[in-house]
Amino acid sequence: MTATVAPTAPATPAAAPARKLGLKESHALLTQDLGWTPSYQPPEAVYPLTAFEGIRIHDWSGWEDPFRLTMDAYWKYQGEKERKLYAIIDAFQQNNGQFNVSDARYIQALKLFVNGVIGLEYTAHRGFAMIGRELPGTGARIAAQMQSIDELRHAQTQIHALSHYNRFFTGMAEFPHQFDRTWYLSIPKSFFEDAISAGPFEFIVAISFSFEYVLTNLVFMPWMSGAAYNGDLSTVSFGFSAQSDEARHMTLGIEVIKFLLEQDPANVPIVQGWIDKWFWRGYRLLTLVAAMMDYMLPKRVMSWHEAWEIYFEQNGGALFKDLARYGIRMPAHWEVTVEEKTHASHQLWSTFYQYRHAAGFPVWLPSVEEMDWLSAKYPDSFDRLYRPRYEHWARMAAEGRSFVNGTLPQLCQVCQWPMLFTEPGDPTQICHREEKYLGETFHCCSDGCRDIFRREPEKYVHAHLPVHQIYQGTQFHPDSDPGAPDFNPHVAALRYMGIEPGVDGGDFDTHADARHWTEWTGRPASLHGPAA
Repeated sequence: MTATVAPTAPATPAAAPARKLGLKESHALLTQDLGWTPSYQPPEAVYPLTAFEGIRIHDWSGWEDPFRLTMDAYWKYQGEKERKLYAIIDAFQQNNGQFNVSDARYIQALKLFVNGVIGLEYTAHRGFAMIGRELPGTGARIAAQMQSIDELRHAQTQIHALSHYNRFFTGMAEFPHQFDRTWYLSIPKSFFEDAISAGPFEFIVAISFSFEYVLTNLVFMPWMSGAAYNGDLSTVSFGFSAQSDEARHMTLGIEVIKFLLEQDPANVPIVQGWIDKWFWRGYRLLTLVAAMMDYMLPKRVMSWHEAWEIYFEQNGGALFKDLARYGIRMPAHWEVTVEEKTHASHQLWSTFYQYRHAAGFPVWLPSVEEMDWLSAKYPDSFDRLYRPRYEHWARMAAEGRSFVNGTLPQLCQVCQWPMLFTEPGDPTQICHREEKYLGETFHCCSDGCRDIFRREPEKYVHAHLPVHQIYQGTQFHPDSDPGAPDFNPHVAALRYMGIEPGVDGGDFDTHADARHWTEWTGRPASLHGPAA
């Protein structure tokens, strides 16, 4: 019997492996194929704020993202950075890294950071999340959403990196509470709330260009370099972890400006007005960094004078020369900042010293050695204007009658700083500008702030000024009794802000941080001012 052999089926050819898409193709699919034209609602109903500011966009496909990050690549890179960051933070904590910082004074700079900057990061996260919804271009929405996640990550990593110090030092635990209520923190808070309450295009110009691209190096370099100089590995680690994010943010900022300017000539004057406004607002905000650089770091990296020359006058000057071909000029009042670079930090520190009883961190007079350093860095102004002031206050303190300003200062309606800055050309006279609106008088600290007020008075008349609120009686806890015989409105207002007089403020040589520092390390805190 012969066996029958079944016919063999023809072999199926192996499927060709799928071609891996390149980065440019992947990014194009992400940013183009995810967009669509609304069918049952007009575009202006879906994106109502697009025309709110007068900006004209003709072709959203002209938006370019030089990094071309896709979401899978983004999460991969961020995950790698997180693993490295938290390994360093864990090592810092396990080795009691707080003992390795240069001096207890350095901790006060961290208090300024945790109370003032983390709230800004979170507000920026909210702002970019909102404009990620409002911008019609898919590429722009993707970029905004990635930056929103970046800003949230920065807030979280900063909290985690500084949480170790909170175990040992006072004045750090209540940063969300203090960000909303403390008088000197209304300056950074008002900056970002001013931006987040603007239109989507103004917000992105304000934050991505004016702050991130033009001014961010003045925050990043002094803070992180100062941390490294003073032995704070934890802060340095989150700074470097954020550095690549900041590079993308700066690139987004310059691309946003070029995109807006190339879309329509009518955009140029609108964008120029925003640059004028947000450069000045950002500059005023950075006065906090100026004081930190010149007075709060035991081991200094450079002076504010030097930083402003490098990061604005040289780098910023080159940037605006490049933008001149689009019709953009230098920001209004930039020449005032060049003059004020020799005065701003001293004027602010003098103000903090007068109101040290109302600060959430200790304030001290500079030592003789520190004044010599300031004299070398500011040869044209310090010995003539500021050293005599500090020496006079030191003599008063030695005689047991330390100088304290018992009044509440007049605040600027726009930047919300006290009236502490001086007239251009005359550093012996306080600069004070008045503007009337609907029969009421408003006060500004400079021509720059007055110009901003004049442009949008209906916005700034609603500014929430802490000093005004204290006088109105709204800055007290409900259990406060202003009618009580021993009621002290100053103490009640500080309690509302989360500041305990004599604990989180006052003379540093009696402060708990200095006492604990000496007990734990056996080293003096080196915080006293010059001898009488």
